[in-house]
Amino acid sequence: MACLIAAPCSGSGKTLLSLCLAALARQRGLVLQPFKVGPDYLDPQLLSQVSGQPCRNLDPLLCGEGWMQRSFAWHGSRADLALVEGVMGLFDGRGPSSHGSSAAVAALLQLPVVLVVEASRQAGSLAALVRGFRDHGPPAIHLAGVVLNRVNSPRHRALLSEALESIAVPLLGVLPSDPALELPSRHLGLHSPGELEDLPERQRRWAALAEQHLDLERLWPLLGPPLPLAGEGQPIQWCLARAGLGRAGGALPEPRPVVAVASDAAFHFRYPEATELLQACGLEPRAWSPLADQPLPPGSQAVVLPGGYPELHAAPLAAASRSLGALRQAAASGVPIVAECGGLLLLGQQLADPQGHCHTMAGLLPFSAGKGELSLGYRQATALVDGLLVRRGEGFMGHEFHRWQLQPVAERQPLWQLEGWGTGRRSEGWTTPNVHASWLHLHWAGCPVIPARLAAAARARASSNPATPVPAATAAPPSAGG
Repeated sequence: MACLIAAPCSGSGKTLLSLCLAALARQRGLVLQPFKVGPDYLDPQLLSQVSGQPCRNLDPLLCGEGWMQRSFAWHGSRADLALVEGVMGLFDGRGPSSHGSSAAVAALLQLPVVLVVEASRQAGSLAALVRGFRDHGPPAIHLAGVVLNRVNSPRHRALLSEALESIAVPLLGVLPSDPALELPSRHLGLHSPGELEDLPERQRRWAALAEQHLDLERLWPLLGPPLPLAGEGQPIQWCLARAGLGRAGGALPEPRPVVAVASDAAFHFRYPEATELLQACGLEPRAWSPLADQPLPPGSQAVVLPGGYPELHAAPLAAASRSLGALRQAAASGVPIVAECGGLLLLGQQLADPQGHCHTMAGLLPFSAGKGELSLGYRQATALVDGLLVRRGEGFMGHEFHRWQLQPVAERQPLWQLEGWGTGRRSEGWTTPNVHASWLHLHWAGCPVIPARLAAAARARASSNPATPVPAATAAPPSAGG
């Protein structure tokens, strides 16, 4: 059975240990399936790149326990090895509770826990810290052992080893300080794999560090894959069938309407299930790069703008006249457009870069955006209107994580009402007959009605207007709608 790699807090080395094990597995010619607890995009991108397998998020709050169990068993059982990287501290969940935490996931999936401790300034106190995490609960966890990070001398290792022996907790390895273990980050997390020019060399170093410093005789068996669930099919089909969206005959309509999915350095916060669900709902996703000033793919009947870092690329996005013109003309002709978080910023009037310089965006929605306070946490969303993808009164669980904030310049009909721990109720989002735009990140495996409705809207547009107009690069932005 796979193990869950956890820590007392963020920055302890969970991702580093996970990457070292993934790099070593790949070097040995083994298929390792990575998983990540919680709503995260950047750690999974690195784990996907290093392992060669799409990292799957395990989030009981966004997707439900049934989906999480099936996704873990289905994908994990098809690999030679599997590991789950935790989120934040071991017991950190929604608000001050452990609901949705790494400990909750470990308990539900019956996974042993490997605790990574950044121990550069500890000695005997390590025993108190580890004992506290071992014995804290609920939920109860099974602590398989500890890996220590940033331990640079034999004397320090001996001190820490004796501290763990005093509480009968195995020491599974000690990682030293090493340049290869220093990962650059910014306001929303780690740099993406495409920004690490030395990633191949790092991978070789990570594998070597695992060989040299980890107790692989005890740690490697903890990476065994889970057993498949008896009688269970592919989780995407289970997800759709459970929502009453399965097809009795299994046949999908042909030809499939094309959905343009923004995919580049500015827009890359996307779960792998998003593409899989679009395909399962009868659409043909095609990558589209606004940053490269590409036109929409021919025949596009829908557009998806995922999150990412458009604020870091505001100037080249503003100069992408062909892409922005295509987006404006698509909106004017009734093409369904779905935007979340960073994708929302492309639809506004202006976007400020980190230096505060403002740049013109598509101008489809009446707001400007600039750097502000951090918005972070799970949100319960209740739809206020019948929109492109939602119906009045429906509830959705999503996650909010952004530092840029909006300065609306006009009244609007909000999409939904959000509430979460530590935040007051507020109205949020934009909705028009063919636009759904919000800060909120949704995992579509937890709300498959969203991609199903997008597919229905794309098919309806394809049947009424199969030829997408050729966008004019100089097209003027339409007047801002509600």
